[in-house]
Amino acid sequence: MPYKSRVESTELQILRCLNTRMNLSEKDKQHYFNLQKGYEGEIMFDALTEKLLQCECLILNDLLLKMNNTTFQIDTLIIFSETIFFYEVKNHEGDYYYETDRFYKKPKSEMNNPLTQISRSESLLRQLLQNLGFNYPIDASVVFINPEFTLYQAPLNKPLIFPTQVTRYLKKLNTVPSKLNGKHKLLADKLISLHIEDSPYKQLPQYNYGQVRKGMTCGICNSFSISVQGRKCVCNDCGYEEFVSAAVMRNVKEIKLLFPNLKITTNLIHDWCKVIKSKKRIKRILEKNLRIVGVHRWAYFE
Repeated sequence: MPYKSRVESTELQILRCLNTRMNLSEKDKQHYFNLQKGYEGEIMFDALTEKLLQCECLILNDLLLKMNNTTFQIDTLIIFSETIFFYEVKNHEGDYYYETDRFYKKPKSEMNNPLTQISRSESLLRQLLQNLGFNYPIDASVVFINPEFTLYQAPLNKPLIFPTQVTRYLKKLNTVPSKLNGKHKLLADKLISLHIEDSPYKQLPQYNYGQVRKGMTCGICNSFSISVQGRKCVCNDCGYEEFVSAAVMRNVKEIKLLFPNLKITTNLIHDWCKVIKSKKRIKRILEKNLRIVGVHRWAYFE
């Protein structure tokens, strides 16, 4: 089990909802797809580290830290007794090549150099550790996790781990002697306490309640074709069934995510869900799962 698990960023969750409920610009849609793809790659690497690393180590996934007013992200950090390993995970696919310290996607599209990115993060992490009173050596690498990725003219002297090497690399890492003590746990806890939960650099389009499409969506395929059959909501496209109460609370969570300043009321949820005709039914579900604040027409739930 990782010492710190990975969770989807708020930015990714919001963009997924907006992609379902409104027409995003091509730029915003591409940003959403890139975030989703990156997250999927990180989850793939998480599965391998959890499966293959059985030695004494602490795995911290998804850290957003700040040093000298500069924010930097670490996809995966692993604390061994003598060394701190950290990884920048890339889920690129297709044919790329390396030339004069630059990365290109074939035929000739330059991309951000992940080696520059990881060098910057390594420097900031080293400074942060020193400020905290820890002086462990750092071993930083870029992991290309997608099996469909190829890098031509790859340099031999750079910290790059390719798809065909990942499993072998982690098995070798598993043999590194490591005996953890309280100091290592103290470091892990300190880094977790410094983790910035909500990135200040979210790239979200402007939107408001009136712009987004209303209606309950399927929890699996995001279809709006939902019908209420007794105690369940049924997707007419994929057949997924969900208890009405669970579906309502999932949509409450979505509204809170998209519009954190809106007060949750029976009328709001009724307007949002559409397919549940009875306001009394919605009110009962809200009363059972949330705390009511206020009375009569000023009442809301939280």
